[in-house]
Amino acid sequence: MPEQGKLFDYLPEPWEADDQSERLVATVVLLKGPEKELDYEVPDALRESVEPGKRVKVPLGRGNRPTVGYCVRLENKPTGRRALKPVQTVLDECRLLSSPLLRLSRWMADYYLCPWAAVLETILPAGVRSQAGTRLTTLLTADPQAAQCLAEEKLPAKQLAVMKILASAPAPMTAAELARSAKCTSGPIQSLRRKGLIRAQTARVQLPPQHAAHAVREKHLVLNADQQKALDVIREALGAQQHRTILVHGVTGSGKTEIYIQAIQEVLHFGRQAIVLVPEISLTPQTVERFRLRFGEVAVLHSHLSDAERHWHWQRIAEGRVPVVVGARSAIFAPAPHLGLIVLDEEHETSFKQETAPRYHARDVALYRAEAEGVPLVLGSATPSLESWHEAQVGRYKLVELPRRVLDRPLPMVGTVDLRIDRHRRAVTRGSIGRQLHAAVARTLEADGQVILLLNRRGYSTHIQCPACGHVVMCPHCDIALTHHRKEEIALCHFCDYEIPTPASCPACQFAGIRYSGVGTQRLEAEVRARFPNVPCLRMDTDTMQGRGSHERALAAFRAGKVKILLGTQMIAKGLDFPNVTLVGVINADTALHLPDFRAAERTFHLVTQVAGRTGRGEKGGRVLVQTFNPEHPAIQAAVRHDYAAFAAGELPLRQMLRYPPFASMIRLVIRGPTEPTVHEFAKYLGERLREAIGVQDSMVESRRSKVEIPPPTLDPRPSTLDQEVRVLGPAPAPFAKLRGQYRFQIQLQGPDGDRLRTAVRQTAEGLEPPEGVQWIVDVDPVDMM
Repeated sequence: MPEQGKLFDYLPEPWEADDQSERLVATVVLLKGPEKELDYEVPDALRESVEPGKRVKVPLGRGNRPTVGYCVRLENKPTGRRALKPVQTVLDECRLLSSPLLRLSRWMADYYLCPWAAVLETILPAGVRSQAGTRLTTLLTADPQAAQCLAEEKLPAKQLAVMKILASAPAPMTAAELARSAKCTSGPIQSLRRKGLIRAQTARVQLPPQHAAHAVREKHLVLNADQQKALDVIREALGAQQHRTILVHGVTGSGKTEIYIQAIQEVLHFGRQAIVLVPEISLTPQTVERFRLRFGEVAVLHSHLSDAERHWHWQRIAEGRVPVVVGARSAIFAPAPHLGLIVLDEEHETSFKQETAPRYHARDVALYRAEAEGVPLVLGSATPSLESWHEAQVGRYKLVELPRRVLDRPLPMVGTVDLRIDRHRRAVTRGSIGRQLHAAVARTLEADGQVILLLNRRGYSTHIQCPACGHVVMCPHCDIALTHHRKEEIALCHFCDYEIPTPASCPACQFAGIRYSGVGTQRLEAEVRARFPNVPCLRMDTDTMQGRGSHERALAAFRAGKVKILLGTQMIAKGLDFPNVTLVGVINADTALHLPDFRAAERTFHLVTQVAGRTGRGEKGGRVLVQTFNPEHPAIQAAVRHDYAAFAAGELPLRQMLRYPPFASMIRLVIRGPTEPTVHEFAKYLGERLREAIGVQDSMVESRRSKVEIPPPTLDPRPSTLDQEVRVLGPAPAPFAKLRGQYRFQIQLQGPDGDRLRTAVRQTAEGLEPPEGVQWIVDVDPVDMM
């Protein structure tokens, strides 16, 4: 979590011209070149056009190579005898980034230890930078002296009508628009231009994308007592016009979205805007539709938009013409000039964390932005992250509970199927659907209900192995087994996309009986179609949902009842609301339970609880069956009872004992390169420099195993002599020791003071030149530990 109380460190200093010796200086962050900020003099010809938030072209180096950068600050200041190079060109007519977004970008660069330019490029969509969806157009305006000329010249009726329309127009018009309004040809307009009564100028005009007509507005629903209490807390924060973080912990189906909608209506009454973040693109169509039914005009920002669509939405948001913004992670950067509220639905979701630089977490960026702009932040989830839950328990967040579903509908009954007992029966049926689950699916279909089956594994078979010699078909570029995809008859690496035709015999010993083992969603789909041949089913995973609009079409078919069985990966587990779903089956709840990740139990609890919440939302009620080899695991037990408090009470003491978040800050460094010994040696050198920077005199014993779990802090036999709480673990091979041809080692920093950890990394990076081909990345507050 970001540290609080440092929000305004990045406010630019107010400036005034003290005397004539001062010069107007633009501070520029370059997209390519030195990462530091550089000063350039603003020539008189560009004084009116240079602004913070615009891109400029400036000379760089001895050769004065033209380089593009962002103007981030503009001030009059004495430069003494220092000769500054001048800004060459201003690339943008209008500011692309407001002052609040510039401050946000500066904070992100410092907090996540990445170049400021990379953050600016992330905040600003490519479609906005390239002005996608616009074209150069000739715009017409009436000459300011036209009124006097009209009295002196006797104009024909058509020309007079044209002049009256143009003079009264609130904005410049194209020739086609003017001719259409005046009901004339282009002849009268051209005559007026020749007479000098109409002026023409060329400008870039945005072409709006085609959108479906807005649906008829729906009225607000009546809230129950729990919902009303939560809404009152949000309204109190809105009325106070100050920041407050509110955690809405509501069971699945408790009506959290309706609370968001009515809170946003309150924001709109103040003439302000709201940003609503959802974790997956698959949720966006359903969420957008619901918000459009209430508010009509809703902007959408997510990665499936074209550049032109994204630019169009961005522009309308920046102009304050759209009251509600809905989108995935990047929507937190929406340029709302009148921001009044930020909402993060399903705030626990790991997809809010970006896994490429800048590696930001949308929840923490939202917290900073909400604090900086003095607006409430609402976090909602049935299974909050333990970080947010802890913040609420210690009083930094306001906790609001929704313990019941709307209309007092009961939570679904959840039962477990012990696969250890069922394994002999499964050996007979040779399938992934056990007898209990098969019978439950059959009964549900007979009652005209719908079924959701969750399996968080893509492909047909998860690995290919020879029973004779034990050889596993591996990716040559990654330390990963290839996954069999039956439809394409290929063995595919899900990390680097390396593929080969499926082998008919063992590549090592040529044994013909090579075995395809493990179950993915393709095999599950085939099994479902074989068991229930006349029942329409649909698979949703990243292999089937690649086309534009694929999510919308799939969910619309399921909602309409055209599909009876929906199966897929975790994208079907969250946020979907289908009243006719009366059975949810979890094929294997253990897929993530034993990964070398301190959040493995938390993720398992989240996934099982969330997918269980997809059923029982209608009058028919619902049931959940969870197949697992570990029915006694605390995470499984808590999910079966829908008992988040019990799960948190058991997991948080373990985190505190091992000094993991939320009780400590964490930074993970991954060192990678094509040659293992070189990477390892550089990783050891990097670890030594980090220990020197942070004051750790001794290091823990390194593990040379090819695959290791991240060692818990309690295994460090020699803690820091300066700070007993600081840990520098590693280097050690990463859980995925080789990816995309790169060998990978990791170093993990843990300590109570995140600023101290960041300072140590900055000091270590100064003047550090890795060997050729070796890279190292920094992940602050890591989510993916693989």
